[in-house]
Amino acid sequence: MTIQRHDTKARMSRAVIHQGVAYLCGQVSGPEARHEGIKEQTESMLARVDALLKEIGSSREQLLSATIYLKDGNDFAAMNEVWDAWVPEGYAPARTCVCAPLPADELKVEITVTTAVSS
Repeated sequence: MTIQRHDTKARMSRAVIHQGVAYLCGQVSGPEARHEGIKEQTESMLARVDALLKEIGSSREQLLSATIYLKDGNDFAAMNEVWDAWVPEGYAPARTCVCAPLPADELKVEITVTTAVSS
């Protein structure tokens, strides 16, 4: 049984791959968007997901599931506008969206993703 860990630190790995499935750590917006609105933070967060997917040999078309954490439920519609434009038509993953406290006051959204990886 081979488990690959990418960019492992003391507390977590950015991605863990096992049997063709990758589990990505939570992604938030980059520092440039931390004081922006929900749309900008969602765009930045999803750009970071894209970069990590590319790094591990996956893509948006291989997404299996996503859990989105919103600080404020009133941001649901605006976040979905960005999400809907980002997910390729016909490739929507299983998805859950919940309201939850986030680790920093300025953060409005976080996502965790499970994806298939190419062999």
